Amino acid sequence: MAEMEHISSYETAVKISKKIEDDIVKNPSKYRVLTGDRPTGRLHIGHYFGSLENRVRLSKLGVSTMILIADYQVLIDRDAYQEINQNTKQLVIDYLAAGIEPSENVIIFPHSYVPEANQLMVPFLTLVSNAELSRNPTVKEEIQAAGLKSINAGMYTYPVHQAVDILFCKGNVVPVGKDQLPHIEMARTIARRFNEKFCAGKTPIFPEPQALLSKTPSIMGLDGTQKMSKSRGNAIMLCATEDETAALIKKAKTDADRHITYDPINRPEVANLLTLISLCTNEEPQKIAEHIGDGGGGMLKKMLTEALNEKLRPLRTRRTELEKNPEYIRQILLDGSQRAREIAAKTLVEVRTAMNTVI
Repeated sequence: MAEMEHISSYETAVKISKKIEDDIVKNPSKYRVLTGDRPTGRLHIGHYFGSLENRVRLSKLGVSTMILIADYQVLIDRDAYQEINQNTKQLVIDYLAAGIEPSENVIIFPHSYVPEANQLMVPFLTLVSNAELSRNPTVKEEIQAAGLKSINAGMYTYPVHQAVDILFCKGNVVPVGKDQLPHIEMARTIARRFNEKFCAGKTPIFPEPQALLSKTPSIMGLDGTQKMSKSRGNAIMLCATEDETAALIKKAKTDADRHITYDPINRPEVANLLTLISLCTNEEPQKIAEHIGDGGGGMLKKMLTEALNEKLRPLRTRRTELEKNPEYIRQILLDGSQRAREIAAKTLVEVRTAMNTVI
């Protein structure tokens, strides 16, 4: 029964996402997008094709876009806090190099610098039960992936913190993959319960956010069997040089069949490399495979190397320039934090008023 409900909820999310995608192009001012990353390291091409390109697209449409650097959340499942500062700045460099431009509609900020937003954590926690937090499937998967022996309370309250990040700015759209849908549902639940409890008969404070599901296929690592990840050693980083990219692709796993075909089920490693070429060139993977034919894995890897280096050349050039201007990166974060605080402060006043805690 639970599996049937999960399938049903996913199908519903797909339908809603499609409606949003169709409307957001026509009415960008209706939406505020909340998106972001944890500062655990530099970004790789999976991030670029999976999220960065879409963020650039949405921001250029004129959609209000809040880009969160979730620095507090790094503390939940790892001890690498010494690197948070540097990783945060590297994220901003990757964002800017990819084409994201801070503007009236685009704000980049770390959530540890927005204390007004974090004050929503306590009232939000009162709206969910321990049982609801414990059975969140995404939390379970993250605990398993992190290999944690001792699980701190922050891991279980992680979905509530994400709800804080989404709702403080009244975000109504969150670009995510299928695996993040339980977090969006938690944010929707908290928004609905807050409005019902504290805003009965009045104008609701919080929108119920919806997922904007990624249309980009899941980017597998160069091993072809696992999701691309720096920690798994199967990623190509955006900051890699062209020679480093060529060397990494040369080691990518294919198979023994010299004739190249696009068959994601039976030939996942080859299909993954074809998909990466397709993302660079906008040509269908099947057509690329037909062009390579009996050229084998060598021709496949050569084509991917050329396509990827061509695609990322402007980004890498821009990235090198930005690395030389750390004060500019710092100022973007400070400006973004100030603007996010102003938004959060207004929301906090509304929340205090609704809860009758205004002095």
